[in-house]
Amino acid sequence: MPNVGPTELLLIVLVALLVFGAGRVADIGKGLGQGIKNFKQGLKEANEIDAEKKLPEKSASTSVAKEDAAKAS
Repeated sequence: MPNVGPTELLLIVLVALLVFGAGRVADIGKGLGQGIKNFKQGLKEANEIDAEKKLPEKSASTSVAKEDAAKAS
């Protein structure tokens, strides 16, 4: 894969400015940033939900084991 240096990046930015205009490029960047932010937030919330689902399972299994031990005594 070819390396993209600063000269190539500058050329890409200039072409984008010519095609879309400065305002539209700024809007695209803003939308992209918000999309990334929402994606990261969704991943974080999904991980928290998964963690919450796993916690009751562990506590339920330990309480069942305690009940079994109490019945055995």
